[in-house]
Amino acid sequence: MFILIPVLTLGLLGLLFGVILAIASKKLKVQTDPRLEKIHGLLPGANCGACGGAGCFGFAEDILSGKRSIDACKVSEEAVREQIARLLGQTVEKKVKSIAALHCYGGKKVGDKFLYEGIKTCVAANLVLGGQKNCRFGCLGFGDCVRVCPFDAISMSEEGIPAVDESKCKACNKCVLICPKKLFSLVPQKNRVYVACSSHDTGKDTRSVCAVGCIACRKCEQVCPVDAIHVIDNLAVIDYNKCTSCGDCVLVCPMKTIRKR
Repeated sequence: MFILIPVLTLGLLGLLFGVILAIASKKLKVQTDPRLEKIHGLLPGANCGACGGAGCFGFAEDILSGKRSIDACKVSEEAVREQIARLLGQTVEKKVKSIAALHCYGGKKVGDKFLYEGIKTCVAANLVLGGQKNCRFGCLGFGDCVRVCPFDAISMSEEGIPAVDESKCKACNKCVLICPKKLFSLVPQKNRVYVACSSHDTGKDTRSVCAVGCIACRKCEQVCPVDAIHVIDNLAVIDYNKCTSCGDCVLVCPMKTIRKR
């Protein structure tokens, strides 16, 4: 009898607290927009942070609250953006698919000016006299871009420079931001031609350290049928609004600096 009373008391208290919690959970339940889960389900789930938000769920919340636009997700396919836009009663402009391009082809073709024994990252090496490479504009080859890519779209090639897998690249911009030499840019995928150099040295100085660097000879300018390429500050620059990827500049470039993907 002495044991039964405490057991019953505890049982009744447990039942009472359970009822209170059940009522409280209904009263205090936070109502969420039913579209939130639908939008989150449509997003790629990469949680890459390229949009500037806290993962895909955070981005879905930001879309609903109006803090971010649908276009802020750089890795969603066109069809996905259109589906999300329909859910929100909005429209989205069609985006031109872009691909990350590396504006350097030096790699092992460029020697070192000193032996670097520090932390094996491009960011760290760049802090030491601009890096170990003889070309002060070139790729340092430690693969920061490889490690930061959330889609495994970049790998180090046998040439000692990053290679981009176009089938995996989502143009998330992370390689562009991490590279201390600013060697990556996002170029329209339909444009196959790009300049694989970032040197602004004179032709003579560039040739002295790199066998494939731009020497500002202007042959590309002379041969381009649509006036889409010009040498600016000792470096060939392509206007992708004009470029037709005809490849004439690729054929005439004596240093093989202008390349086709």
